[in-house]
Amino acid sequence: MTSTEPQVLLRVENLVKHFPIKRGIIFMKQVGAVHAVDDVSFDIYKGETLGLVGESGCGKSTTGRTILQLHRPTSGSVYFQDKNLVTMKGEELRHMRRKMQMIFQDPYASLNPRMTVGEIIGEPLVIHNVAKGKDMQAHVERLLELVGLNPAFSNRYPHEFSGGQRQRIGVARALALEPELIVCDEPISALDVSIQAQVVNLLEDLQGELGLTYLFIAHDLSMVRHISDRIAVMYLGIIVELAERNELYLNPLHPYSKALLSAVPIPDPVAEEKRRRIILQGDVPSPVNPPSGCRFRTRCPIAADICAEAKPEFRELSPGHFVACHKA
Repeated sequence: MTSTEPQVLLRVENLVKHFPIKRGIIFMKQVGAVHAVDDVSFDIYKGETLGLVGESGCGKSTTGRTILQLHRPTSGSVYFQDKNLVTMKGEELRHMRRKMQMIFQDPYASLNPRMTVGEIIGEPLVIHNVAKGKDMQAHVERLLELVGLNPAFSNRYPHEFSGGQRQRIGVARALALEPELIVCDEPISALDVSIQAQVVNLLEDLQGELGLTYLFIAHDLSMVRHISDRIAVMYLGIIVELAERNELYLNPLHPYSKALLSAVPIPDPVAEEKRRRIILQGDVPSPVNPPSGCRFRTRCPIAADICAEAKPEFRELSPGHFVACHKA
């Protein structure tokens, strides 16, 4: 981001996604809901990478899918280039989806085993009437070259490739329509460590070359720090802290962020020996019946009475550093 005033590409406002729990045989009745995402708000600036981290089941992937309208939100707004995706339907939404794509977590499950690589990468081009025939084949070969694969591989099937190669195919498919935003839903978690580095380096190179914007969802905190410009920390459906990457790692303000970061190994034997883990007590509460007030209070080492009574405001304590904690 070279300008002093960064351009907001995506704005998420008060996003909520609840999955209904129904019971009954003939007459289905809703008896509750899974609070997967609850009142999440953030901006993503053009050309940046926003990292989204948190424990398994905290709502990271649901947030990414709801932004792309793969899950329709229960309430809230998602503005992409100042246009609200939530109110869009049919052809209007399909047209906007050309500008937003997704790289999925599992490279083994996200590619159709009955289609060749050329058909997989070319499918978005056919659906959106961008290219067909020889034009499509040429486009597919260019994309394969872009992600570091031999264009001759276009006639092969997914089972003939390794996990890292399959994820490169997934990246090529996401790039086919020349999108502006890519949601990377844990794209490296199913890969070996050496292959993870290759895929992350590829994503960084493509971002510099094509001016892409990423929402990077992951578990690996050190990898998120490497690739992200800013990082949001998520716990049980809410964002508890959002800051520039170095600010978050050097000065975490929320007790949950401190606990997460205390688990990251330090590649320095002297510093590693002095590192003190913060061990959280208890289990993550059920998203069906989340705690009142602050959702982290049941595991928080500094919880007070107010934490059970009032929901903490997500406020800016220093420029660009937001936190939702009564004690911060």
